[in-house]
Amino acid sequence: MKELIANLIHTALDSLKAAGTLPVELDVQAQVDATRDKTHGDFASNIAMVLSKQARRNPRELAQAIIAALPADAAITKVEIAGPGFINFFASSASTAEVIPSIIAAGSAFGLSQLGKGEKVQVEFVSANPTGPLHVGHGRGAAYGATLSNLMAAVGYDIQREYYVNDAGRQMNILAASVWLRYLELCGEEFTFPSNGYKGDYIRDYAAELLQRVEQAYRHPATTVFDGVPADEPAGGDKEIHIDALIDKARDLLGEDAYEVVFQLGLTRILDDIRDDLGEFGVTFNEWFSERSLTENVERAIQTLIDNGHIYEQEGALWFRSTTFGDDKDRVVKRDNGQTTYFASDIAYLQNKFERGFDRVIYVWGADHHGYIPRMKAACEALGFDPERIQIRLVQFAILYRGGERVQMSTRSGSFVTLRELRDEVGNDAARFFYVSRKAEQHMDFDLDLAKSESKDNPVYYIQYAHARICTLLQKVAAEETAFDQARGLNNLSLLEQEAEKDLMQKLARYPEALGNAAVNGDPHILAHYLRELAGDFHTYYNAHRMLLEDVNLRDARLVLSQAVRQVVANGLSLLGVSAPESM
Repeated sequence: MKELIANLIHTALDSLKAAGTLPVELDVQAQVDATRDKTHGDFASNIAMVLSKQARRNPRELAQAIIAALPADAAITKVEIAGPGFINFFASSASTAEVIPSIIAAGSAFGLSQLGKGEKVQVEFVSANPTGPLHVGHGRGAAYGATLSNLMAAVGYDIQREYYVNDAGRQMNILAASVWLRYLELCGEEFTFPSNGYKGDYIRDYAAELLQRVEQAYRHPATTVFDGVPADEPAGGDKEIHIDALIDKARDLLGEDAYEVVFQLGLTRILDDIRDDLGEFGVTFNEWFSERSLTENVERAIQTLIDNGHIYEQEGALWFRSTTFGDDKDRVVKRDNGQTTYFASDIAYLQNKFERGFDRVIYVWGADHHGYIPRMKAACEALGFDPERIQIRLVQFAILYRGGERVQMSTRSGSFVTLRELRDEVGNDAARFFYVSRKAEQHMDFDLDLAKSESKDNPVYYIQYAHARICTLLQKVAAEETAFDQARGLNNLSLLEQEAEKDLMQKLARYPEALGNAAVNGDPHILAHYLRELAGDFHTYYNAHRMLLEDVNLRDARLVLSQAVRQVVANGLSLLGVSAPESM
């Protein structure tokens, strides 16, 4: 309907140009929005106010001229001017009801479009270091990234979902050293575990598996392991130097082959756990990309920057001149010892993405990475790519509350609440919905009690209940003497004359727009809010009007309207990664 009205307005503008009333060079797209107050019609446009300055006409006068030039259309019953020059459109009941057969015919495909025109887009999200279980912060990024991918795919983008496995670098070596030290404890060695090692219970589990696999083969006396190792922080030393020395000892005492066994055991088990955790959460990836695979790419990316004139040497290190592109300072890509930096790997990974043929790449990062954006944009441009081809979405951490009090930490891990613990407590549906119910960059207070409540205050329950309520209604009518006939309902949509029915049909017609806006703007909360409003409108309608009437024509018209609501709710929930139960 909005597209129809926009086309009518443009036809009127063309007529006014031809008549000399408006300048021929005027070029503007008419904006049409649904009205909040139905006394002002169903849709409104501010086109007259937008054009008044260029046309040198009073907005209300121009609005009147536009209305006079509008072609007649059966879908519009009345057009009037409001306020300073708004043009309000009143839709006919028949045109409003046209959405019902469209939904019934399209089914799960209703709302899908080709807005994205097949643009190849990579969405990289979660990408947590494989050094431990996912926590609730990772969960919000996972829900956002997965939902954004679903929405964009639904409107015609060619989406590739990717997890970047940070399997190179110091943190992974700390993990390997931690597993080996716990293994030594299980072998009977006694020592103080490093303060900067990974201390979660999962490390002990991996160590036990290592012991079962190699028995005592990797055992070395604690005195040998800690001989010459600088003091840890509790003993007055530096915890970073201490753990780095233990990593060197592990490499030296184990040898590269045995060290790689320990390294791979920790990496593989954590990645398996992350895959399982995310899979159970309804989050899957097309590609798990290994940072280790970038070894050759890193040198090539640096060479590209050298060839483009954006690298200089200072005190033996290679620096990327990122200030040329708006960064606040230049960045080291290769240290004076010849080791490349994390940022160099990020540059190589970016180059790799575009070499794989993506038109655009989207990074989903935690909000603490905000300062990283300028240097990534700089790297993109320095490599010779349009920086507008990368988008970085920031996701704020979720703060959990139970009983009105902030949840501080997990009893199992000792340091954070895991995603699995959250899912166990509130369920996947509530977690997925609550995570995307606010703008990603906004702080989120996650009320655990609300997420578990069966009330209209719990948005996911309220929406799911609308779907289940309609399923129960249709099951009940199946037992009636005169069974529900969908064709009869579709043939009697003209009987839906109540304002609540018209409001529902207009709300249903807005689903494709809500989906498109959520996808293109990267804001899944738009769709979440739409579904809550639709569910609220249906519950209000259901509570105020009888459904199982003796007049089977009106009954079936109301039931087919309910069917359409059920379909749209199911479609929207599916894109959010939330189930649509048939009973509750």
